[in-house]
Amino acid sequence: MPELIPVIDRGTIAHKVADVAEKISSDYRGGNLVLIGVLKGAFVFMADLIRQLSLETFSIEFVRVASYGNGSESSGDIRMIMDLDSDLAGKDALIVEDILDTGRTAAYLFEKLKKRGPRTLKLCTLVEKMERREMNIKPDYVGHRIDRGFIVGYGLDYNEAYRNLPGLFHIKM
Repeated sequence: MPELIPVIDRGTIAHKVADVAEKISSDYRGGNLVLIGVLKGAFVFMADLIRQLSLETFSIEFVRVASYGNGSESSGDIRMIMDLDSDLAGKDALIVEDILDTGRTAAYLFEKLKKRGPRTLKLCTLVEKMERREMNIKPDYVGHRIDRGFIVGYGLDYNEAYRNLPGLFHIKM
């Protein structure tokens, strides 16, 4: 059984989510915002984030992109499993990610979504981890920054387990 080492508790996450939501609300007031949640990992973060937004209107979409398979190392093979249902042309699009790690998934999504003509395209991530960054991707909104380690909880998983944990934990195997 892997050891779980606490990194960020539920209260700290809630405070950061509120801070990020306040910045997004300020930046997109009066806009035509589409939040694009990256499944499966970002669903918990996105649910809490949209409840904190003070925007009058916005829409939500989801994509599902796979790169990890089963394990803690990215396969490097990124593919879209589920695409958007709506058009992004002329809209402000904000990708909502659970973690920005190597940057491959975010780079892939930026490449795919830019072709759909959004007015703006930005990135929001719950966790930014620099340890294995391969792509020159910088998030516009960040909840937490960590140096290293494999993180689970609050939607992030290891082989589909641990998403339900209320905080973020390093998993030590």
